[in-house]
Amino acid sequence: MLEKIIAIMTPVSLGLLIIILNMTAPATAGPFGILAIFIFGYLSALGIITYFLYGASRTTSHLATAFTVKKPLRALSFKRAYYYSTVLAAAPIMLIGLQSVGSIGAYEFMLIVLFTVIGCLYITKRIN
Repeated sequence: MLEKIIAIMTPVSLGLLIIILNMTAPATAGPFGILAIFIFGYLSALGIITYFLYGASRTTSHLATAFTVKKPLRALSFKRAYYYSTVLAAAPIMLIGLQSVGSIGAYEFMLIVLFTVIGCLYITKRIN
């Protein structure tokens, strides 16, 4: 069921994001328009990253079976790929948000990387 929801949500949010970006300017969109851009951007990134992680893990585990004998790699389940992508999809949105209020330096970039790593570690510990 989760796969179907994300499969429908991703192109719809991507389409709405394209429509909003082409029809309005940031000055005329107002706060609700800017919020919609961030939400649709996050939902689009969430779906794309989820399917990328799921497909990459399945491909890697399939290719690794030729090289491993004792303990083969297991592919990520779709639910686990979704959990990781919830944190990973927030990173580009945070970068865009930081860029909109000022420049992004090495310090801000490292904070976002640290947040993403801590989020992924938290997911790994909670799921196992």
